Amino acid sequence: MSGIYIHIPFCKQACSYCDFYFVTRTSEREHFVERLVEDIKSYRDSRFARERVETIYFGGGTPSLLEPAQLEQIMKALYDVFDIGEQEITLEMNPDDVSAPFLADLKSLGISRASMGVQSFEPDLLEFMHRAHSSEEALQCLELLSASDFNSFTVDLIYGNPGQSVEQLERDVKKLLEFNPPHISAYSLTIEPKTRLGKQVELGRIAPPEDDKVAKHFDIINQLFSSQGIERYEVSNYSIPGKEAIHNSNYWEHENYLGLGPGAHSFWWDDKAERWENEKDLRKYLRDEDHPEKEVLSLKQLAEERLMMGLRTKKGVRVAELSEQYDYELSDRQLNYLENREQEGKVNVDERIILTDEGIKIADAIILDLVTLH
Repeated sequence: MSGIYIHIPFCKQACSYCDFYFVTRTSEREHFVERLVEDIKSYRDSRFARERVETIYFGGGTPSLLEPAQLEQIMKALYDVFDIGEQEITLEMNPDDVSAPFLADLKSLGISRASMGVQSFEPDLLEFMHRAHSSEEALQCLELLSASDFNSFTVDLIYGNPGQSVEQLERDVKKLLEFNPPHISAYSLTIEPKTRLGKQVELGRIAPPEDDKVAKHFDIINQLFSSQGIERYEVSNYSIPGKEAIHNSNYWEHENYLGLGPGAHSFWWDDKAERWENEKDLRKYLRDEDHPEKEVLSLKQLAEERLMMGLRTKKGVRVAELSEQYDYELSDRQLNYLENREQEGKVNVDERIILTDEGIKIADAIILDLVTLH
């Protein structure tokens, strides 16, 4: 099983927290689509086209800035070159781009899952994040989505914002739950150094939220979602049963995926495991001057990655999988560390290593400790 990720780099404006590659010169969209179609066609009869593609993900940037006719060109090229299984085809969109006709066009193109970047309904938080949409547009887009033929969609929320109160968070969550979303991605605000927000923190103009406050926000989200039957299956991802994101779940389990577009990542493991990243440069991509070098990954690197990704999920990692697939045996120091964390109620260890709800709160620290102790 494999997936395809397509990076659409265009945005109306820069969100304060975002460190994904994007450009605001949207006049290049038509040229970009032409080049992307050429890029897709270059994989015809290659080893990447021999494996059935089960998932496609349009990310960004803002994929909803493309016209339906442009998306149709891309979809046609994908179907011409790859064996598409249509298990899940997702397109990220912003609320201010959404209309009923737009959603109907996407559905007719075979897009089966919408990913809506709401982040918050609070006007002051949307302004702080420098989002392009308003609270009213966020509500309207969810109404349109609920009334559409999309029975699979996800909504993004961000918590742990500087100055965000518990009351604001509860209002955000309760408003969202009114629309019965089958899937929610709830992210704790991350302050990246090269973003607008990162620069403000560096200059001392904004203080990042304290860890205790973020942990409290995490608990509130888990409680409110769970009360509606929406359960956490990864640190930042929640769904009703059967609506988990297939594309992202495959990432975490080392399934192959091909990344297209500037800044996109690829991972492919057949006789050897390789990873590469397209250069974050739209102009070079348009001129076909981006030829990334492939990194060959060792089994030890792959095993450590599997631990890093798998322990963030509710399923955890099978101990036998580490030895069978990665030739990786847990050391005495690692086993002792896991035993201590189990006594603290942060980890469960049996056939699988699984972080508890308390362990998930400090997942990054536990995973780093565990990998370092090998």
